[in-house]
Amino acid sequence: MNGDHIKEIFSLYSPTLYKISSLMLGNRNDANDAVQETFLKYMLSHKKFCTNDYEKAWLVRVNINICKNMLRFRKLHPHVAYEELTDKYHSCGENKVMDILMEMKSKDKEILILYYVEGYSCKEIKELLKISDSAVKKRLERARKNFKKLYEE
Repeated sequence: MNGDHIKEIFSLYSPTLYKISSLMLGNRNDANDAVQETFLKYMLSHKKFCTNDYEKAWLVRVNINICKNMLRFRKLHPHVAYEELTDKYHSCGENKVMDILMEMKSKDKEILILYYVEGYSCKEIKELLKISDSAVKKRLERARKNFKKLYEE
């Protein structure tokens, strides 16, 4: 893997990975760390991908796993007040949606991000998360229901 290839991959996929990390973690600094760790794993893996789609899918999957690990750590070692996170939102209109996403379970959050934010199809999500078609549909159904319930409260 040469430096030019890594720069190209970084500029191509870092916005997507940053968006996923930001939504999952709710913290700009943690999101940057997650993206950096994702690319570090990429460089150390020496993987060869047959298409850009496989490469992107691998990076997204690794990024989500890193975010989950960070969330687990945060849960075991809480140190950031929720109020600090709300200061990071981009606009007032996003506050309610962001509040709800922050409250949701990791599984619900990740499926909603992949489907609605990143635009992955159910088939693509199935491959990314390595779960069955029915599991993807069930998770989406549950996540939508939970989101709607929280939104209406």
